Amino acid sequence: MRLLRVAAALGRGPLPRVPAALGWQGKQGNWKACRWCSSGIVPNEKIRNIGISAHIDSGKTTLTERVLYYTGRIATMHEVKGKDGVGAVMDSMELERQRGITIQSAATYTMWKDININIIDTPGHVDFTIEVERALRVLDGAILVLCAVGGVQCQTMTVNRQMKRYNVPFLTFINKLDRMGSNPARALQQMRSKLNHNAAFVQMPIGLEGDFKGIIDLIEERAIYFDGDFGQIVRYAEIPAELRAAAADHRQELIECVANSDEQLVFLGSALKNKGVQPLLDAVLEYLPNPSEVQNYAILNQDDSKEKTKILMNSQRDNSHPFVGLAFKLEAGRFGQLTYVRNYQGELKKGNTIYNTRTGKKVRVQRLVRMHADMMEASTPLGHCFRPAGGAFLGSSVLGCVVTDSTLLWVKWLAGEVYAGDICALFGIDCASGDTFTNKDNSGLSMESIHVPEPVISVAMKPSNKNDLEKFSKGIGRFTREDPTFKVHFDAESKETIVSGMGELHLEIYAQRMEREYGCPCIIGKPRVAFRETITTPVP
Repeated sequence: MRLLRVAAALGRGPLPRVPAALGWQGKQGNWKACRWCSSGIVPNEKIRNIGISAHIDSGKTTLTERVLYYTGRIATMHEVKGKDGVGAVMDSMELERQRGITIQSAATYTMWKDININIIDTPGHVDFTIEVERALRVLDGAILVLCAVGGVQCQTMTVNRQMKRYNVPFLTFINKLDRMGSNPARALQQMRSKLNHNAAFVQMPIGLEGDFKGIIDLIEERAIYFDGDFGQIVRYAEIPAELRAAAADHRQELIECVANSDEQLVFLGSALKNKGVQPLLDAVLEYLPNPSEVQNYAILNQDDSKEKTKILMNSQRDNSHPFVGLAFKLEAGRFGQLTYVRNYQGELKKGNTIYNTRTGKKVRVQRLVRMHADMMEASTPLGHCFRPAGGAFLGSSVLGCVVTDSTLLWVKWLAGEVYAGDICALFGIDCASGDTFTNKDNSGLSMESIHVPEPVISVAMKPSNKNDLEKFSKGIGRFTREDPTFKVHFDAESKETIVSGMGELHLEIYAQRMEREYGCPCIIGKPRVAFRETITTPVP
């Protein structure tokens, strides 16, 4: 649908030149003040729910860091393995900062050109594939990041299957064009041969490796450069003379691709070198769907019928339809269990009573918060968000404000309500990952479940100190609630606790978290096998 506009633009020649953007000059503006206000409800057209997924070390978290910086969400950028020891915002867990990998998916939100963008940054390791599964289950679109050197790799193929499973449309961003050996043309060819995508470049690079200077927009036929210390100033210019012929060829290829069905648009850049991120953000707004353009279904559970009836959810952002939401992720925070919920229909308010369709239990919504990595942010009822000077409590006009040792935690209560298309978190809700919440009027509905792969490896785990059994039990109970791929059972014959997961790294991370978060060092080893003897031949 939106690609028809692309085809029209390609057919009518270059668009009018746009003056160079002034960019954001490193000063954090009061963008939060217009994020939520009491004057009205943000329409679906102003919302995008996207995820960023890729193979290991393709640059997902670095790309997310740049997105947050250019949109004014954060004031400074940090690297995944930065020299200052701070690390990326989305890698909030200490283990993530130490290892330089993403272990848990992290949610945040920002604004770009008056459009609200909810972002979930996902891990790249296959050991944490459940994080990708449940993120893609609730998102409307995604960005598939490829490394310009590695191209399509094993986890890229896994993520591609997951996106197909949940019918998630996505854009492709070929990252790391500044690296030695980068070859975006090879990555594009691999997308066609290995992933069977009808893929075409929307951009072409101006130089590669150490000579990577910018990109050429094939739709508007202009060169784009990223000036300033952090690439925050976007400058438009004429296409270099030596690249005009190649640009014309790539543009013709794009026209032929758009004319076919199931086209896959490919964008280029280098997140680490601050190039290509702003045009990618523009593409997210232009080509990925808003919540009203995606059809979501719930299953009507009928006791007297074995057939499953699907009910189309209404994306209207008001209270004209009953509430239906899906709990897709659980997380134990410093204030208790956080339940991440995607609202598919109706309105959810603070103080509402909702029902868990799996257990039949009713719960009262005590808090509604919006997450930024591991932080929650505060707003007044008018939607103005700010950090109190010196960490002082501002009084009852700010609905939530918590000060810890050296960190001020902002709590944003979202003006007490969320609507269809929103992603929020609830406090103090007892549930499991994949549970559906409704109001009493439609308690027979449940959202389609999240695909949970079976564990592939098992080890024996026990606390180093026998006095830590209570801590061990508490930690195991929490991890099994949060992660459906982490399974635990007690072997009565060997008297061992057997834990199962998606790989050695998966189980190793949980053993380290047990020590860091619960003060319970654990010993991991091979499960013991009970041998038995039997009589094989008759005895005379």
